[in-house]
Amino acid sequence: MRAASGETAFQVVVEQTDLWVVARQDLSEDMAQAMGDFVHSLRGPLKAHIALHPEFAESLTPVPAAPDAPPPPPLIRAMAEAAAICNVGPMAAVAGAIAQAVADAFADQSPDILVENGGDCFMHSTRDRVAALLSDPEAAPHSGPGLGLDLPAKGFPLALCASSATIGHSLSLGQGELVVVKADTGALADAAATALCNLLHTPDDLNRVTDAAASLKRFGLRGVFAQHGGKLAAWGDMELVALE
Repeated sequence: MRAASGETAFQVVVEQTDLWVVARQDLSEDMAQAMGDFVHSLRGPLKAHIALHPEFAESLTPVPAAPDAPPPPPLIRAMAEAAAICNVGPMAAVAGAIAQAVADAFADQSPDILVENGGDCFMHSTRDRVAALLSDPEAAPHSGPGLGLDLPAKGFPLALCASSATIGHSLSLGQGELVVVKADTGALADAAATALCNLLHTPDDLNRVTDAAASLKRFGLRGVFAQHGGKLAAWGDMELVALE
């Protein structure tokens, strides 16, 4: 996530939440501290909910947000709803949900704000962007990504979340090299990326991934990119561009 002209980039780390933020340069210097405080306010209720309902963190299948009084906060409800749609555990949606919560909370201060949380992003932007895809993990450290997604300004806000069985530390039940999902919400994009990557065991499964993504369009999924065994597939609003 590179800052463009007139933008600045900074890191916000709160326990396991490690954010990389790009925002307008004329923001106050204490934005990082304010974001840290906001992330604490998100994590506190989530940790309390997990303490009361440990299955919410442990399950690999959907778990309803418990009907507590008062009702669970929006972050927990968003995670549970996305997990139910995609048939995964609620924690499959946590990174994307937090990225969106932070971006939405500070978008009034910076209409251009990109929040990346472990490869899961939520973005508000007034300008066109290009998101690079780490589509070749062996070549990327030497040559850099060769493919990107063109993201026109009219399409923001949006979520862009990734899952991989070969890159990073997140659990994947598939063997896919990369699945990237574009969606209206961070929770849905994150949960869907996990679910779709779980389907990818051989290159022959790429059609399964795109068909499953199409079935989620009605919930706000806009597109998917997938790679396995040197083969690529894309469905939906995913305009690929070559990167120099």
